[in-house]
Amino acid sequence: MLALAMTIGCNKEEGSGGTATIEGQVFQIIHDDDHYPPTADTLPAVKQDVFLVYGSDTYFGDDAETDENGSYRFRYLTPGHYTVYAYSELASGEKIAIKKQVTLQRGEHLQVEDLYIDNGKAYGTSMVKGWVKATYFDKNGNTVRTTWGYDQRVYIQRLNEEYYFNDTRVGLNGVFYFQKLQPGRYVVYTFSQYLDETLYPVCDTLTVEEPNCTYLADTLNIRIKA
Repeated sequence: MLALAMTIGCNKEEGSGGTATIEGQVFQIIHDDDHYPPTADTLPAVKQDVFLVYGSDTYFGDDAETDENGSYRFRYLTPGHYTVYAYSELASGEKIAIKKQVTLQRGEHLQVEDLYIDNGKAYGTSMVKGWVKATYFDKNGNTVRTTWGYDQRVYIQRLNEEYYFNDTRVGLNGVFYFQKLQPGRYVVYTFSQYLDETLYPVCDTLTVEEPNCTYLADTLNIRIKA
């Protein structure tokens, strides 16, 4: 009798054994390159694991795999509160649960809001964007013209480190990018010329605080002998 009472007392309202259904669809945003805010390809998440938590449990009670349309379904559920989730995956391999909480009525066929998960090499990183403007001068130091610093090489290094870890060329519109950056402090720099053509660095220091953002560097204004 005591064992029976304990079994009854441990029964939960949420779980299997009912007539209700939860279903929905999962989409994945693929970040193969940096796009902030995300504008990468969005596709149905095929063969994606989706998990269902019963009530206030701290572990999932059931799981399902999405089909070719990214759809999933949990059947034969009792009334109560449920959490549906799937995982986004950072470039580092760390996973983040994307959740939807729902309340299910007896016999209800409930359609959950779409789940959007992110993955790809650029997800969970950030981008630094900047411009280089070049002033060209003659042998007497007089300005000839000022334009964007096309093809100028720009470097990036972590603050207080001795060497740069990446470099890039400036595009036609003066823009440069550094992609897939983790949070931290960085220095971006290029080189300007004195009248005798010796070089000196022109730089900007900035902090990347959060992932999935674009951080703007100050315009790097340089002088080049024409």
